[in-house]
Amino acid sequence: MKEELTEQELHNLAMNIVGKDLEANGYEFMGVNSKLKKDPQFVALKNKILHFVIVRAIAYPKDANIYDPVFMQTIKEHATKFEARTYFAGVGLGRGTDYAKPVIKDENYTMIYNGLQEIE
Repeated sequence: MKEELTEQELHNLAMNIVGKDLEANGYEFMGVNSKLKKDPQFVALKNKILHFVIVRAIAYPKDANIYDPVFMQTIKEHATKFEARTYFAGVGLGRGTDYAKPVIKDENYTMIYNGLQEIE
């Protein structure tokens, strides 16, 4: 029987995708939180600047680049206390060749990830 990934598993997959991107771009992890609803997911250092990164796994038909501006502003206000910059990293996830279907365990997936979006 084919089993869909749970919300936590989708979140972990999105975290791995964003984490690899951060690592490849020279970020040093200060803190990582992969629990759902615990923000930020990554607190990272690059060029002596602290970065707060919010990661979200997004399922079709939602747009992976759209975030809740009120929520992100709250995170930004928190980050400002630490002189940190705030980013949103939305990762769209879908099944193999059909992005509109849910991801299945141990099968290929499709992703839409456009990198970090800085919250100004």
